Amino acid sequence: MFTGIIEGLGEIKEIKRLGQDLRLKIAPHFEISDSRVGDSVAVNGVCLTIAEFSGKVFSADVSLETVSRSTLASLKQGTLVNLERALRLCDRLGGHLVAGHVDGVGKILKKEQHQGSWLFRIGIDPGLSRYIIEKGSIAVDGISLTINQYGADFFEVNIIPQTGKATTLLDKPIDSPVNVETDMIGKYIEKFLKIGNQSQQQPVSEPQGRNNKIDRAMLLKYGFGD
Repeated sequence: MFTGIIEGLGEIKEIKRLGQDLRLKIAPHFEISDSRVGDSVAVNGVCLTIAEFSGKVFSADVSLETVSRSTLASLKQGTLVNLERALRLCDRLGGHLVAGHVDGVGKILKKEQHQGSWLFRIGIDPGLSRYIIEKGSIAVDGISLTINQYGADFFEVNIIPQTGKATTLLDKPIDSPVNVETDMIGKYIEKFLKIGNQSQQQPVSEPQGRNNKIDRAMLLKYGFGD
């Protein structure tokens, strides 16, 4: 689990193709000496596992599933990437809960400077728009951002100066692909509502005293609403 607050940048030192999978070698531009093999690290928002260390360079494997859903296959030697190590229970949650499980690849459609900040419009698959709300959270290349507005196939976010300096986003030109992860809370709510609707249409036997149906009565019972 991550926060979307980027710790620092890293440089791609090597990309090795292993059939349809990849192995990346990455040199962080900040100290990670307390990291170990098996730890999780988000690379441009994609959760990977540290497989090996060679000095200050770590290696991570990328499976076909991850390759197919992210921009990692388009990385080149020398490319800079956003890095964030996994959240610890004692850390501040400065961004939002980011799983590192990318939903898909978006494209930068617009990039405009407004005084010190930048406005980005990101094009997305229309199927993702149902998880997007105004002022909700979204991760773009692993960066926790707030949605200003959205449409059927896009959303807009502001990049403040600090975020611009600490990440790779401002270096990306129009039409660049980016990894997009929507807020996981919306996905769970959608699933629970589907389960509730299915249970209404096709009742199933449940343990006595248990009700899995999500409706107004159940929400009111547990203090949601008035």
